[in-house]
Amino acid sequence: MTDAGLHLSRMAMADIDEVFGVELSVYPHPWTRGNFTDSLATGYQGRVLRDDAGQLVGYFLLMAAVDEAHLLNVAVRAERQGEGLGRHLLDKVADCARALGMESVLLEVRPSNLRALKVYEQYGYAEIGRRKAYYPDHNGQREDAIVMRYVL
Repeated sequence: MTDAGLHLSRMAMADIDEVFGVELSVYPHPWTRGNFTDSLATGYQGRVLRDDAGQLVGYFLLMAAVDEAHLLNVAVRAERQGEGLGRHLLDKVADCARALGMESVLLEVRPSNLRALKVYEQYGYAEIGRRKAYYPDHNGQREDAIVMRYVL
């Protein structure tokens, strides 16, 4: 996928309503609006990806910590999934992390999120551990997280 027709910019508070709308539509246990506003207020690296029509097609939030970036959230609009936009966003995550002087990117993903797991593995992320009962799940249950790392 090329950058043609896609525009990446810093996530701003003015983007939060639109970002939150996408978040609600793609995740069974979405972040809250406050998670997004707090992340931006804290100075985390947020980016939004828009098409030529100005529609938000994806976003990510990245936290830098010493020499490793933590990919906190990444999403692609549901009707645009399967077009290579997830991989495109991961390219931008890596670019952002490199620009911050990071050596690797860390993320957590649900074992049940097979689509995301496949994208991360194909990109080059490798499983380095598990976090037990990390995510909320249905009926008060919890789901583990697979911890993955990508070396820049």
